[in-house]
Amino acid sequence: MEKKLLVTGADGFIGSHLTELLVEKGYEVRAFVFYNSFNTWGWLDSLPASIMDHVEVFTGDIRDPNGVREAMKGCGAVFHLAALIAIPFSYHSPDSYVDTNIKGTLNVLQAARDLGTERVLITSTSEVYGTARYVPIDENHPYQGQSPYSATKIGADRLAESFYRSFSLPVTIVRPFNAYGPRQSARAVIPTIITQLLSGRTEIKLGSLTPTRDFNYVKDTAGGFYEIFRSDCTIGEEINIATQREISIGALAEELIRQINPEAKIICDEERLRPGKSEVNRLLGCNEKIKRMTSWAPQYTLEEGLGETIVFLRENLWRYREDIYNI
Repeated sequence: MEKKLLVTGADGFIGSHLTELLVEKGYEVRAFVFYNSFNTWGWLDSLPASIMDHVEVFTGDIRDPNGVREAMKGCGAVFHLAALIAIPFSYHSPDSYVDTNIKGTLNVLQAARDLGTERVLITSTSEVYGTARYVPIDENHPYQGQSPYSATKIGADRLAESFYRSFSLPVTIVRPFNAYGPRQSARAVIPTIITQLLSGRTEIKLGSLTPTRDFNYVKDTAGGFYEIFRSDCTIGEEINIATQREISIGALAEELIRQINPEAKIICDEERLRPGKSEVNRLLGCNEKIKRMTSWAPQYTLEEGLGETIVFLRENLWRYREDIYNI
């Protein structure tokens, strides 16, 4: 395989951690980042020169098939992470999710087929399952599009499956459960809670407190991608990355309050509540398949991961706008 690997969405949260890990494992990385007139490379701007010396940055737009094809030339594998992921914004602008998540994935698949790319890893999400019908949720669980975001990810996954079955494209669908950790955007629940607390607020605004989630520390998520990539037996498969442990949003908030400011209390902000039929009430993933097919196992407990996330956000609080609800 060509030593150079492509990571789309490398400027983002998980993508920047994966880029860093792949360089540490000895690979040269071409990082596909979203073109902008500010010449910023997202979270890649925060990585040290020892990493970035092995990264070739390609600016483009995942919705543009020509740019995607150009970026993929000469790369042995592509890790496709570029996506729109915020659920509330998908209520507002569903067309953009179709263009980015479905058509963007199609651009990657078409280019990989034409170029003979040796491995294609498509990033899914646990949101494709909807509220759990049984737990732990394994890869045979039914799909349910409870938001425009999840519907577009279901569509992208099924496109990827079709290219494997129709054209023998070496595709793997990687399905992380809820990632968290350093560099996550303010629209996610953990940085939302932590930044409010670190800013001195004593009333922490949240939406529903009862849903449960299976939280993966981002370095474990990146490690899951790497181990799936290393294993040839994962081609043609859909694979969860999950801790097989769940916690409610309310209990999570109470733990963070305990660690940062025990005087704080939670208040319900109606603006943050999702439509009743859209809220995914329970996500608890099964990790039996990834453990059977690879050597992956979580390296961080939730408590350890939260501790590292608090440290990062305390040092980078200036980057976050805790005073507004970011959808």
